[in-house]
Amino acid sequence: MKDRARYWRLGLTIFLAACGILMFYDTFYKGQMLQSFLSKLVTILAPVLYGFVMAYLLAPIVNWLERVLTGGAGRALKGREKSIPSRWLRALSIFLTWLFVLLMLYLLMAILIPQLVDSITMLINNAESYYNKIYDWVNGVLNGDSQVSTWTREMIDRYYDNALDILEKNILPWAQSLLTSLTGGIWSGIWGVVMFLKNFIIGIIVSVYMLAMKERSAARCSKLVYGTFREDQARLIIRGTRRVDHIFSGFVRGKLLDSLIIGILCFILCSILGMPYTPLVSVIVGITNVIPFFGPVLGAIPSAFLILLVSPLKCLYFIILIIILQAFDGYLLGPKILGGSTGISSFWVVVAILVGGGFGGLPGMFLGVPICACLQALVRYIINRRLRQRNMPVGAYNYVNRDENEKNENT
Repeated sequence: MKDRARYWRLGLTIFLAACGILMFYDTFYKGQMLQSFLSKLVTILAPVLYGFVMAYLLAPIVNWLERVLTGGAGRALKGREKSIPSRWLRALSIFLTWLFVLLMLYLLMAILIPQLVDSITMLINNAESYYNKIYDWVNGVLNGDSQVSTWTREMIDRYYDNALDILEKNILPWAQSLLTSLTGGIWSGIWGVVMFLKNFIIGIIVSVYMLAMKERSAARCSKLVYGTFREDQARLIIRGTRRVDHIFSGFVRGKLLDSLIIGILCFILCSILGMPYTPLVSVIVGITNVIPFFGPVLGAIPSAFLILLVSPLKCLYFIILIIILQAFDGYLLGPKILGGSTGISSFWVVVAILVGGGFGGLPGMFLGVPICACLQALVRYIINRRLRQRNMPVGAYNYVNRDENEKNENT
């Protein structure tokens, strides 16, 4: 029996190793069939993924409402709250949560979207005047006698031929292909919106099921882990899963709430100051604020340029406003909401944003920070565990000049 189990584990190891080699070879040297399969699978399961994300983000609200309803029922029924089935309280909590979310979405569509459309329409209508203004600025710089104008003329003369080549070989063919595919692009865009709405509605239904049976699903997953691995290994996996959930829930939910508050504050203050393109600017600032470190800069630069085209003085006011908002976010609002959810230094935040943006664009820049925090926590746990097994200290400063101290003790 022992030999059979040993041969079975050996065969399983060889099989998994062969699968890993084939996957590596297909990924880097062949037609990337695995990536195509995974991409198609993600497309098929998009409603389920939407529902999972919605349920994950809304779970704290459902839990809070359920506690409030349970306490209210206890006070109203004076100890007879057990007569109300818990599933009814859960269903009412989910219903109130989605009612609140849909009401907020309706207010967003009814109030912000029309103003946002008006801002974009005004920007398009004023595009010619903005072009003329920028053209006059450039001519003023080039017609001057400063060193900047001389350097600009030299650069234009130097790269004139290259610019013509780029225009003829790249830009013009791209514009022609864009014009020829415009009709198809419109229909594909409409079809994409329809598919998104379909996935969104199905995702809402999936999220309701997930929120209704979240404890049961967690219990079944725990049972699967304990049934698959040894008990000590299962405890480590469950503990690590809780740590990952703590990092992601604290950062993702907190950062989204933080960015929503910053966007609303920017809209209110810009409206008070009479800034042009207030809805558009507020949306840009709120969306880019979800990116740590670089987000405020990415949102402030295009917004300030739009305001500069209308009024340089208001552009200065806007820059001062953004600095104040980011100081408020960095020193008061952000620490209050996020706390120490990630636990990584600013250096690793920058590295995580750069790597995540390189692989996943804007979503990668947002999710790179919690992923980096999870990897750092895993590496820290493994290293500290090995050090404790060797009866060595886990503090980092204990190893500064440790080799010199051992050398002195030996002598």
